[in-house]
Amino acid sequence: MARFVSCLRRTVFSISSPSIAYRNPTIGLPSNQNRNSLISGRCLSSGSYVSEMQKSAFQGNICRLIRNEIDYELNHSPPLQSPSSYGPFTVEERPGEQWISLKRKYGEKEEIKVEATMFDRSVPTSKSTSTEPEFILHITFVVNISKGIAGESLEIMCSAWPDNIEISKLSIRKGTNSSPSSYGGPEFEELDDELQDALYQFLEERGISDELAVFLHRYMKNKSKVEYVRWMESVKSYVEQN
Repeated sequence: MARFVSCLRRTVFSISSPSIAYRNPTIGLPSNQNRNSLISGRCLSSGSYVSEMQKSAFQGNICRLIRNEIDYELNHSPPLQSPSSYGPFTVEERPGEQWISLKRKYGEKEEIKVEATMFDRSVPTSKSTSTEPEFILHITFVVNISKGIAGESLEIMCSAWPDNIEISKLSIRKGTNSSPSSYGGPEFEELDDELQDALYQFLEERGISDELAVFLHRYMKNKSKVEYVRWMESVKSYVEQN
């Protein structure tokens, strides 16, 4: 950032230096009125010209810095082609958005949809110190399982850590007419241990396991880079507009 401001200052100051000067604007003027009009016109023209030059230099410098950053990202660690499937799931990429969808059928009736965010928070690891902090990233994903029964579905909210998943809550959704004040059940950790294990097995049978957490972290790491480059290209395109 400091380099960026320094570069802009050097560019603007070099353009705004008094290189355009009218040393003797009185030569050849027939009257004071004409002389004043010409001086005023020249000053306005000169000021407008310098202002446009400053604006052009500022925009050009921003675009140059953005291009350098894009080139660095693409050359240093270029993003990969995002996979379109994961096991039995099809993956729906959402360009420009902070989440993706995975969908599959299970058995004769079940429609399963997983909606996962990009990295939404981080927590320090046990090895983290005040001088050398270490963090692990977190992804939130929601599993929706429907059987085509009057719009009802089982909704399970989960966390994806780098190598495992955690269930945080589950509830039954009754379509769009569900009341926001409806009882949503207890927190997952308050359930009986055997029931918790059974629900993890329920998800694993449907392809939602620790392996999915590994996949989501790898996918979102790549998506973060893709979205960053896309964002920089959008900013560059806007700045270049006249």
